[in-house]
Amino acid sequence: MCYCVQFNCYILNLKHSKSITMSGASTSTTSQSPPAIASINDVSALFQTAKKYEELNVIGTGAYGTVYKARDLHNGGQIVAMKKVKVALTEDGIPLSTLREIALLRQLEAYRHPNIVRLLDVCHGGQSVDREHQLVLFLVFEHVEQDLESYLKKAPGPLAENRIRSMSYDILCGVDFLHSHRIVHRDLKPHNLLVTAAGRVKLADFGLAKTYDTEMKLTSVVVTLWYRPPEVLLGVSYNTAVDVWSCGCVLAQLHTRSPLLPGSSDSDQLHCIFR
Repeated sequence: MCYCVQFNCYILNLKHSKSITMSGASTSTTSQSPPAIASINDVSALFQTAKKYEELNVIGTGAYGTVYKARDLHNGGQIVAMKKVKVALTEDGIPLSTLREIALLRQLEAYRHPNIVRLLDVCHGGQSVDREHQLVLFLVFEHVEQDLESYLKKAPGPLAENRIRSMSYDILCGVDFLHSHRIVHRDLKPHNLLVTAAGRVKLADFGLAKTYDTEMKLTSVVVTLWYRPPEVLLGVSYNTAVDVWSCGCVLAQLHTRSPLLPGSSDSDQLHCIFR
């Protein structure tokens, strides 16, 4: 895989460094300097280029990047999903937050959980042409034909009870796995749940995922509105329970095939909940 030994060693050092903490967590009082952030000159050592993949077409575009259907030219033409992300470079290079997110995805991949989409590769596409201080990264995932949102729209009628039960179990198993590893997804919704040809559900899109720490401050700009819990809407502290609320909204949608709480704003969303 393109993910090189140097990056794994860097992340290992990062995880064990006492001077680096999660965003919003209290920092260490030691005077030890943090490890150097990878510079743009080190990119070829951290990630190889994405030339081994051939882009076929766009699957979707979101706030955190564009996803392409692609072919792995070095692996028998295997079809994959490539998420193209543009990372704003600091004066020192790649931000630690980006490296942490990739390390988190790699950590999940090591378990190969059946309800978590697989991260197969990480590659770079060089610096962005339109902006000199942007790095283009490609996260290569296993390709799954459709998400739960499109699956529900295509369904000819109400889902069978055994199908709802099976999908609910898959979703909850995936969330339980994340929470058992102190990871909060923070954006569970039908669009981020992938449905395989066999009808199994896999959690995807970990752009907002965080490793949970009791001392960390969590941003309120999380979870798509219709699946957002009251504590986030009210701007108070929250924890892994936000994922459980979102799961409840999704499980209800499996029965109704339409959103349970389709609010138009934060205040309207609260009214929908209270009603």
